[in-house]
This record gives sequence, structure tokens and C-alpha cells, in this order.
Amino acid sequence: MNNFKKKFNSSKLSTLLFYSSILAFIIAFNFAHNPPGGWYQQFMPNLNGRSISDIKFLDSLTGYAVTNNLTPGDTGYILKTTDGGDNWNFSFTVNRGFAAIDFINLTTGYACGGSGGGTTYLCKTTNAGLNWNFVSSPSAAKWESMSVLNNDTLWLVDDDGLTGGVFRTTNGGLNWIQQYSAGSQNPDKIYMFNPRIGFIVRNTSGAPNLRKTTNGGFNWFNVLNEGFTDMYFIDSLKGWRAYGNNMYLTTNGGSNWVVQILPSGGIILSTGINEFSNINSDTIFGAGGIAFYGSGQFRSIIYKTFNGGKNWFYQVPDTAIHSGTYQHIQFSDRLKGWAYWVSGGIHTLSGGDTAWLTKIKNTNYAISTDYKLFQNFPNPFNPNTTISYELLVTSNIELKVYNIEGKEVSTIVKKKQNAGNYNISYNGSSFPSGVYFYSLFSEGILIDTKKMVLVR
Repeated sequence: MNNFKKKFNSSKLSTLLFYSSILAFIIAFNFAHNPPGGWYQQFMPNLNGRSISDIKFLDSLTGYAVTNNLTPGDTGYILKTTDGGDNWNFSFTVNRGFAAIDFINLTTGYACGGSGGGTTYLCKTTNAGLNWNFVSSPSAAKWESMSVLNNDTLWLVDDDGLTGGVFRTTNGGLNWIQQYSAGSQNPDKIYMFNPRIGFIVRNTSGAPNLRKTTNGGFNWFNVLNEGFTDMYFIDSLKGWRAYGNNMYLTTNGGSNWVVQILPSGGIILSTGINEFSNINSDTIFGAGGIAFYGSGQFRSIIYKTFNGGKNWFYQVPDTAIHSGTYQHIQFSDRLKGWAYWVSGGIHTLSGGDTAWLTKIKNTNYAISTDYKLFQNFPNPFNPNTTISYELLVTSNIELKVYNIEGKEVSTIVKKKQNAGNYNISYNGSSFPSGVYFYSLFSEGILIDTKKMVLVR
């Protein structure tokens, strides 16, 4: 004991604790003022102009993605990653574009799509994407969406007015039954919760009808005149759907839906969720909103709720990429997740950035009361629409259109204009279907920006 006391000097301990405290303070200070980003960027290989149309992660490492094609008969791709999206490899290439991909386990999955004009395509893998084989399916224009229940039972939908509808197989594609056909109202989206309960909708219609089945698709009845871009049910009664600028919750199987308000205003140019990923009934991640940081500088928004959507929070990932909006989001657990757009995305191993915001950040510009920019009409449009604005003072005006990547695609107006009301006709026939933004500038200063949707 005496030897121990001789070796142990209390003054040295005090000195050690002092310097340790200083070191801890420095580390804490640097961490607080230079916090590490919760997201990092991931890249796809060269897709030769094609866009990601769907993505599916089976666990924290294994994932698949499919692309569209540029023209009928052109090639589309299936890609696979085995390291969480850091590297992607081509798994399958075929002369069709893909719309959706889904897996029932780590080895068995389906991918569907087509090119229009009676060139539908359904393929299947039973060895984790090493090989993909054709599966017989009805002759239709293009499979827009599918719902895979198990190895034998799946549904396909096509919105073509002549050959489309809802089709079901219960023997892996050997035989198909057309369960629904409504001509111009054929659906482009399907979600099946279980073998009996599911929903369909035609989002491209001017007045979408959300329909439900309770007998596996043999009968469908109208629920309400709204659509969905994504849907998920935690049980037969409680579920969520994304549509327009909101999230919706039902607790009675879809008979009634309650709107869940998302953050808006300030730097948030466009609020809304395209896709969402449920961890459980409380924690949900969503993607689809856009923040604006000055002319041409668009940044994607990630949303999160901790209480089933009663309150939604948001963050703008601090990455180098300034994409317009993330179209796809998926989490394998509460920490590991991905958000992707047309040709790449971001990945988190920590559940995103540490800060989830509730209040709206102000930006360094304000909408002047001397100018008003109105929502275009019709919207969605094909291919013509009218953009209106009001000037209370004479000034040099610019009206510009941006694509979803934040790139300027056209300048509609660029001249000095007197005070008054203006209606500008815009033709989008030279651009592909998708989300666009139009911005009004006065004397080079941004006044306001609004979203419009071109449906071709």
C-alpha cells in the first residue's frame, strides 16, 4: 500500500484531470461548431441519360434499382449494390424501360415495365439478380406499377385505355386474370396490404379516383376522389398515403383520411412527399420537398416524424449535390437509409443529420407586395398552360422555367413591362413529363417561384 501511495501523486492527478477537461472542451467545441454531416453522397455508374424509376433495399447492404429507357425499344437497366449503395453494378440490361422492382426475400424478386405499344415486360430472378428470366404476362402497353405478395401471387396495372387495367396471377405468371378495366380511368398505381385488401388509383387523371378492394381485386369500390404516390398500412385499419403537398392518415381502413401538415414557407419552395419509409407506426421518413437557396440553387428536403405524423420535422442534407427533389427514400432500420433522385442519391448511417427542424428558416429575400405570381392553369398540363402575374410598378421582368434538377430550361419573358396584369401562354411540348418550377424576377431579384407538373 505504501508503495502504491508513493507512485500515486494527487497533484499529478489534478494536473491530468485539468488537461483532460481542456481536451474534452476542445473536442466538444469543435463538434458543436463543425458537426459531421449525417448524410453522404452516392453515385450511380453512367446511366447514359436514363433515370432511376424505382429502388429497393433488402437490408443495410443489398439493394436494387431500375431505370426507364429513352425511347421505345431502347435499353433499360437493373442495377445491384452489395455495399449499401457505395458501388452499383449492372445486373441486367434489356430493350425495355422498367417502372418498378420488388423482392419477396433476398433471392427472389420481380421487375416490370415496358415501352408502350404492346411491349410490356415482366422478369424474375431466383438467384439474387445473377440471372433474370422472362415471365409470361398479358399483352398491354406498359406495366406502370405492381404489388408482389409472394412467389406466386402478384398484381400488375397498366393505365392504357384499350389494353390496360388490373391483372392478377396466383401461379407465378402461368395464368392471369383481368380483375378491373375502366378505359380512360385504368389505374397507374397499386398497393396491396394483404391478399384481400388493396388500393388502386389513376394519378394522371384530372380527377383521380382512389379505389379499394376487400376481396383480392375481384371488386373495387370508390373511396374518394384523390390519389396516392406512395401508401403503407401498418395493419388493416391504420395507414398513410402521400399525395400532392400532404401526408394523410387513416385509422378506419381508408374510409376517411386526416391531413398531416408538413413544414412550409421560408426557404421551403415546395413542400410535399413523393415516397416515405416506415420504421414502425411512429417513425416515418419522407422525401419530396424542395428548398431554394437563390437563383437555380435547389436543395432536397428530408422529412421525419416521431409520432406517426402528428408532427413532421425536416432537414436539408448538407451534401455537395444540389438536386431538385428526391423521388425515392428507404430505411432498413432507424439509422440506415437512402434518398435517391434521377441519377444518384445520399446515404446515412446515423439516421440523418442531428438537427430536425420545426420552425421555418428565413431566407435573404422576401416576396414583394408590388408583384404577384399566380399558380399556372391548368396544372397538371399537357402541353399548354397559362402563367399569370401582376405588376404594381414598372420594372425589368424575367420569367424563367427550371426542371427538377434546378437547371434553367427556358426564359418565357425578358423585357421591361409596365404595371398591369399579364397572362403568358407556355407550351411544354419539347420537354418530358415531370415537375417544373417557374420563377418571376424583377430587376434580377427573385420575387416568387411556383411548381407546375407536365403530364405527356
